[in-house]
Amino acid sequence: MSGPPRDLRRLAERVLRMEAEAILGLIPKLDERFDRAVEMLHRCSGRVIVTGMGKSGLVGRKIAATLASTGTPAFFLHPAEGVHGDIGMVARGDVVLALSNSGETDELLTVLPLIKRQGVPLIAMSGNPNSSLAKLADAHLDVSVPEEACPLGLAPTASTTVTMALGDALAIALLEERGFSIDDFALLHPAGALGRRLRRVEDLMHRDGEVPLVQADAPLKDTLLEMTSKRLGLTGVVDSEGELIGVVTDGDLRRGLESTADVRTLSARDLMVRHRRSDRAGAPPKTIAAGALAAEAVALMERHAITSLFILADGTRRPIGVIHLHDLLRAGLV
Repeated sequence: MSGPPRDLRRLAERVLRMEAEAILGLIPKLDERFDRAVEMLHRCSGRVIVTGMGKSGLVGRKIAATLASTGTPAFFLHPAEGVHGDIGMVARGDVVLALSNSGETDELLTVLPLIKRQGVPLIAMSGNPNSSLAKLADAHLDVSVPEEACPLGLAPTASTTVTMALGDALAIALLEERGFSIDDFALLHPAGALGRRLRRVEDLMHRDGEVPLVQADAPLKDTLLEMTSKRLGLTGVVDSEGELIGVVTDGDLRRGLESTADVRTLSARDLMVRHRRSDRAGAPPKTIAAGALAAEAVALMERHAITSLFILADGTRRPIGVIHLHDLLRAGLV
């Protein structure tokens, strides 16, 4: 017969607590060596080459990807491939970030002299500050842990977790040093859900001749023609100075036609104001800045139960674009 059932959740809790505590244990180790490593990476005129074997190599791939996606050119070099020709990827101006928990990984120690010969600075992350790797490094970051979360003490668990966490800390410190902005981030993440969230209104808006606009005294026929030709179901209304004073929608047209005996007398100004409730009379049409996130446009439309927003030139009421709910739908933001 089998023994009593194991408490798997308690085991999982132990692993999570050990790894969380291991990460917190890094905080007292953030000293001048971390500052030196960030400075070396910030001064790098080439690329950051991350290298490591086994599980350290897998963590290294993730660190390289995080660096690259936050504005620091980086790639992963497999040390075993490095001694068979790939070391040619490393050039002066680069910085190498080498990962090894023991600091004595044969493949890594074989390739590092070739890197050092080129005068490339070396940052090491290892769990042994007295290891061969640490002694070769220009800056050593201590990622030692009291014990692995593996009950056998063999499988890299807590050690790989802290190495990845410290890699994230390096990447974010560099992001701040470089003044990396949300615009820079958007340029590096044009696809997928993240890219969609970072798109700007100016990326999606209609502009120039696509923007439906009529003068306030434009007759019904001209107003209807502008709305139909631009195919957005609305038109902006501007005054003699070209400033936006209102919007006419399909709904405004229907209400105007239903409430007027002689539609030939209707102007854009009549249609623009006729449907407004008394508490909103004279309220300016809703607008949004060209540089605003498209997600902000969605929120504004939802909050006011509208389907379009005009974009104005900076510091003026002159319309330079319009964005419709359909544009946001096509972009996958709704």
